[in-house]
Amino acid sequence: MPCNKVNRQQKYFSMRIEMKTANKFLFPPGFYYIGDLCYVMHKEWDEVCDITIDGLGVIDGVFNLADGRKFGLWGTAYGDGSYNDNLGREYPVDAGLIGIIAVEDIDESEKENLKLGNITHFKNPFVVKCSEGKFNFGNLILIDTTYSDMDSNYDEDCDEYYED
Repeated sequence: MPCNKVNRQQKYFSMRIEMKTANKFLFPPGFYYIGDLCYVMHKEWDEVCDITIDGLGVIDGVFNLADGRKFGLWGTAYGDGSYNDNLGREYPVDAGLIGIIAVEDIDESEKENLKLGNITHFKNPFVVKCSEGKFNFGNLILIDTTYSDMDSNYDEDCDEYYED
């Protein structure tokens, strides 16, 4: 229904402006999936895209689904790929973003995909800070997607790795 879509867009407009200027978000304690949300939100993905896509870009921030479930997502510095956190754990990315959602808010049919990200238990309320491809989840999980330590086998002109 076009009217509902317009109302939904208006509803999120003010939130989008706030999200563009803020880069710190408070989450309650619990078990959280951190990783590319496209792996664990298949059923909700159209709604996620409706909420977070603005023209050709994706809006970084924390959002609520229509049913009240909260999630956050932020674009990586270089889109798809594989990134590591400060604990050496890997985060494969296929939607160009890394996000967070409470494990209890992930549909049971998606639980097998939890292995495509990582589960972290936050015992206290925690702040998520994300800016320019650098992610900080409660000062426990740090992910830098900026490739500040470029591998010597990376060819920027070709945007790919090569074998020696």
